[in-house]
Amino acid sequence: SSTFAQIAKVIEPAVVNINTESLPQPRSRRRPAPSPGGPFDDFFERFFGPFEMEPMPERSLGSGVIVDKSGLILTNYHVITQENNKQADKIRVRLYEERKPYDAKVVGFDPETDLAVIKIDAGKPLPAARMGNSDGVNVGDWVLAFGSPFGLEATMTAGIISAQNRDNRVVGGGQLQRFLQTDAAINPGNSGGPLVSLAGEVIGINTAIMTRTRGFEGVGFALPSNIAINVYNQIIKYGRPVRGSIGISFRTADSENPALLRQLGVSHGVIISEVRSGSPAERAGLKVQDVVVSMNGEAVRSGDELVNRITSTPIGQTIKLRIVRQKKEMEIAVVVEDRAKIFPEVAGASSRGLPEQGGEAAAFGLRLGEVTPEIARGLGMREPHGILVTGVEPGSFADDIGMARGDIIVEFNQQPVNSQADFRRIQRTVKAGDDVMFRVERRGPEGQMTTLFLAGTLPAEAQ
Repeated sequence: SSTFAQIAKVIEPAVVNINTESLPQPRSRRRPAPSPGGPFDDFFERFFGPFEMEPMPERSLGSGVIVDKSGLILTNYHVITQENNKQADKIRVRLYEERKPYDAKVVGFDPETDLAVIKIDAGKPLPAARMGNSDGVNVGDWVLAFGSPFGLEATMTAGIISAQNRDNRVVGGGQLQRFLQTDAAINPGNSGGPLVSLAGEVIGINTAIMTRTRGFEGVGFALPSNIAINVYNQIIKYGRPVRGSIGISFRTADSENPALLRQLGVSHGVIISEVRSGSPAERAGLKVQDVVVSMNGEAVRSGDELVNRITSTPIGQTIKLRIVRQKKEMEIAVVVEDRAKIFPEVAGASSRGLPEQGGEAAAFGLRLGEVTPEIARGLGMREPHGILVTGVEPGSFADDIGMARGDIIVEFNQQPVNSQADFRRIQRTVKAGDDVMFRVERRGPEGQMTTLFLAGTLPAEAQ
């Protein structure tokens, strides 16, 4: 117990509470809705105004761990998003034994491993946890889980590593996820918090539980620290994870069907079910029904194994695949390319086809970018127009009036906007205290584009 107490003193100051809030969602106003053309229509219109929708904000709760004294925090992607996979509009972080919340910015995220990096500016160096080597963890090792279960901040629970290398089919996670299983209590609100070894090092990020009651039942899962470190480093360097791909798809069940493998003349391997048009695999001559049995001389026994090897291969590097085609072996060399470019619908699904970072800083807390043909297609637009909101500063004027990342600004004060130069020209004509209005187009949850009018009065600091 003295060891647990010593670890708590070191780790708890680096564990944060995260609260998020989304843009209001519409719901019916709480008053009787008269039938169309009914006798009470005029009455309700006179005293209540037109029957309309009332905003209802969505909120969520989670945890995170400070990994750099500058205020960089590692957490789960699902902690900073809502059920519709939309990034929360306000992310607030509370430090250990502090009541004042800090607004956080999203540095980058990776839906495929359910990780995100956010940052706060606390105006002082912050205590950071030390990351450990998850490959050195063994079943039976003691571990401590930290976080804010049910909003109870600075909570520590103890348990052991009860299993390793749990894959996505057991947990229901993504293809690139592998989990440490623990019986340290993990509950709603613990997500994003650290799983810590008795060396006082973070060896996992608490991510999921297996439960029939939504509460803890003895089986929790943490993403290993080695995966988290790799994703974190790439987000810091590139703004997003950069993974390799050659442009093939497969069905896991095919590679686990002994009869099918025997028919194809192999004892193990990955059966290609699709070759993406224009991909490195197509250029190299790979075909549907080819069976990949080894990569760079090492046997391949599952699709997840092949994916992990290719995604971790540097972009531009050539790999050698031994395949079996019509029961004949051959070797094919393939150049690895950026997975996000080959499979944009997979790698960028959470960002709805938008760039994951960038854009030019503009007025009112906005970051703006060009609406490229690719982005227009991703948003379901018929043709490019307007300018793209690539980021919104939390607590800014743009944030307060409801502007969101992914919005397309088409008018500013009833004047057309087709470039950032248009935006700056109109912006120079307004001053503090002026009313301003934007017409924006936003993609709805069903994929359709809708028009919104966002307006407000400029405060003194909005310029």
